[in-house]
Amino acid sequence: MSTSSSARSEPRLTSLSHGGGCGCKIAPGVLSQILKTTTAMPLPPELLVGIETADDAAVYQLNAEQALIATTDFFMPIVDNAFDFGRIAATNAISDVYAMGGTPIMALALVGMPINVLSTETIGQILAGGASVCKAAGIPIAGGHTIDSVEPIYGLVAMGLVHPQRVKRNADARVGDRLILGKPLGVGILSAALKKEQLDDAGYARMLAVTTQLNTPGPDLAALAGVHALTDVTGFGLAGHALEIARGAQCVVQVDWSRVPLITGVQALASAGMVTGASGRNWAAYGHEIALPADFGAVNQALLSDPQTSGGLLVSCAPEAVDAVLETFRHHGFAEAAEIGSVLPAGSAPTGAHLHVV
Repeated sequence: MSTSSSARSEPRLTSLSHGGGCGCKIAPGVLSQILKTTTAMPLPPELLVGIETADDAAVYQLNAEQALIATTDFFMPIVDNAFDFGRIAATNAISDVYAMGGTPIMALALVGMPINVLSTETIGQILAGGASVCKAAGIPIAGGHTIDSVEPIYGLVAMGLVHPQRVKRNADARVGDRLILGKPLGVGILSAALKKEQLDDAGYARMLAVTTQLNTPGPDLAALAGVHALTDVTGFGLAGHALEIARGAQCVVQVDWSRVPLITGVQALASAGMVTGASGRNWAAYGHEIALPADFGAVNQALLSDPQTSGGLLVSCAPEAVDAVLETFRHHGFAEAAEIGSVLPAGSAPTGAHLHVV
């Protein structure tokens, strides 16, 4: 069994959550229906990015040189080790600042814990894990809010700054762009295996390495000429976030599946049935917008829609910027970053799909 579990008499953290990490997001189709009920309000011109394109964070212009990035992300345990859970949740929350091209400046903690089930030591370890990531990102946890909750919940409100001209939305891809993915896929598969006690120590180490790596290339990528759109791949999987790029730019995203980096071992685990329920919910919500090869198979489909917790940045850039984007990723320690596809004109995919996998 993985060393991810703490030696204690308390229940496993993952046993207390009905869905861990970004796998507990509301399904895309349901979320779309919910948001339709929100009342439209006039938006101030200073609000550079709001909810209109399902982007990673809100951005509000403060002055000619600065815009404030504000985001929040929290979820239930994806691992059993309390300190690691805190690290993963904090890394995931801060990622949305990087995904807008910004630099984080501070965070607020969001904490909901079953105080009659978990010890104060365990809860303290969760918060300490989050604090360690904030320290690595160079930001303070300046406050927060706590409640007594049936399921453990932890995350952050993260805030950052960016020059208004360097804000990178998920909707600004251009036809002819190339797509580059910063981290390998498969976190949801590994989390499913962990919950079923089928993940070995090496698999857990790989999962932790991916989910606790801060997406620090974001600001440097935003500064590159030729980088047009930026997002991070999280709960809706590579397919869901690629579709957001395609819809926003009213184009087709084509993914070359053979070039998509995968975490070592996840294909075998998926073949053995280690797949999250969120993967299926994701596909049910957007599968009709995707054209797949005839021989793609159920395992690859599960990986395509696999929910990523603290996943990689997805960059849409001009062809001449590809080398600089990859070099930026390498400089920040993202050795598996890879070019995985391109942006094509609307109507160029079979059956009118927005995402075409080849």
